[in-house]
Amino acid sequence: MSLLIIFKLVGAIALLIYGMKAMSEALQKMAGSQLRHVLGAMTTNRFTGMLTGMFVTASVQSSAATTVMTVSFVNAGLLTLAQAISVIMGANIGTTLSAWIMSAGFSFNITNFVWPAFLIGIMLIYMKRYRYIGDFLFGASFMFFALGTLNITGKEMDLAHNAALAEFFSQFDPNNFGTILAFLVIGTILTFCVQSSAALMAITMVLCTSGVLSIYPGIALVMGENIGTTITANLAAMTGNTQARRAALSHMFFNVFGVLWVLIMFFPFVNFVCSLTGVDPEANSINPVRLSFVLATFHTMFNVTNTFILIWFIPQIERFCCWAIKPRKADEEEDFRLNYIGGNTIMKTPELSVLEAQKEIQLFAKRIQRMFGMVRELLGITDTNEFTKLYSRIEKYESISDNMEIEIAKYLNNVSDAHLSDDTKAKIRAMLREISEIESIGDSCYNIARTLNRKTAGKEDFTEKQYEHLHQMLELTDDSLTQMNVLMTGRKDSFDVNRSFNIENEINNYRTQLKNQNINDINNHEYAYEMGTMYMDIVSECEKLGDYVVNVVEARMGTRQHSA
Repeated sequence: MSLLIIFKLVGAIALLIYGMKAMSEALQKMAGSQLRHVLGAMTTNRFTGMLTGMFVTASVQSSAATTVMTVSFVNAGLLTLAQAISVIMGANIGTTLSAWIMSAGFSFNITNFVWPAFLIGIMLIYMKRYRYIGDFLFGASFMFFALGTLNITGKEMDLAHNAALAEFFSQFDPNNFGTILAFLVIGTILTFCVQSSAALMAITMVLCTSGVLSIYPGIALVMGENIGTTITANLAAMTGNTQARRAALSHMFFNVFGVLWVLIMFFPFVNFVCSLTGVDPEANSINPVRLSFVLATFHTMFNVTNTFILIWFIPQIERFCCWAIKPRKADEEEDFRLNYIGGNTIMKTPELSVLEAQKEIQLFAKRIQRMFGMVRELLGITDTNEFTKLYSRIEKYESISDNMEIEIAKYLNNVSDAHLSDDTKAKIRAMLREISEIESIGDSCYNIARTLNRKTAGKEDFTEKQYEHLHQMLELTDDSLTQMNVLMTGRKDSFDVNRSFNIENEINNYRTQLKNQNINDINNHEYAYEMGTMYMDIVSECEKLGDYVVNVVEARMGTRQHSA
């Protein structure tokens, strides 16, 4: 076997992985938001959830992308874990289309058909309006070209007459159950190492169609691929939140359970699958082309049958996952920890990563309102020890606010380095503006707390009337923050933006009223000039905070109606 042929084999597998990735990402750019809406709207019960997962995965040719979207909705509270499990079951059925595409690629030479597709694809890429269709054509062409190359290379390698390879596989009795278990483990390990079940499926088809590997060990490799692909997802989800880890565990449970029951009735089940394709597994010579169809048929039958069995036990699977993975005992309020993005490497598609960043920004906005709530509480504390303790918590929140802005901005900048749709680019620009303004809200909260700390360190205090006005101003400001969080966690089309603008106008008018009144009160010697200054510092900071809130609302709504 020449070095050139080995390079052709490895290069074709790499091209296959790249082609499927490019095709999947192009489809998600064309219909990413629509697919997310479909997932949110069409999972009313376990059966619609399963069908949704199946069709979405078949459309984008990526079960990982469907799983990512599903976990995103679970995190957002739009889907329950039970609904997510049904979608993941459907995704396992949808991903079997890849095996049929590969089987077709091994059945006849399709490389001649990809050249016109390359030409049309490059023309569409240079036409801005249709560039995503061009990207899809390029990805699909690369995939089919890789499959054709694998088919031709497999024949050139003449593996059936390779003495070393023949001797290696001759050590295994295909009718021995130990052989089946050995190839199951090999398939699991190789899939975990390669991190692509599609690549190993292609390798399995090359071995089977070249006559080196018989049907039983080949199917055992396919079963191992089903387990191996879930290990990667579980390792990636380890750094994610509780629901992400539970969803990944449910995926592993689904595939491992399926492998176990197939092992129990392995030979009868495989023989039944072979009969569906007109192949006799005991025959001395089998048409190699038919073996690729047997593998694709088994892959489909395995996932369809497994789904049919387990779809009735989704509540029990949910309880098992919740029992196996307990929530982390971390104080969300006092620790800096990104819940949705952080080290969650399961996010591989930029278009879908934006959705996770939106969830993180929602959490950021809620934390900032909690910080403001502490500032309101600080105004009413007279005990020095309690005041110091709460002031320290506010200082910690200020540090958390700075860190969250930096980390979310880094994440969004990394996402923006990829090829994105214009709509997603606009979303990222808006989100960067949102986190900057939310961090400014945190600065204002801290500034108010520092002013109160200076007041406490002095000998004088605010008058009863000043306290009354400050509480009223803080109440208005909190209302504006509440409206901001309603928008961040809800839908833009159902949000009344005028309410936010009206509250901000109330804050501005009240600030002007208090400013004029403060000058009169100082002139009338109702309180010292120093107390009047600290009093107006808090009032002015609330007015600034209201401006930042409106800026967040405008960034989220995509409008610029506000002028400070």
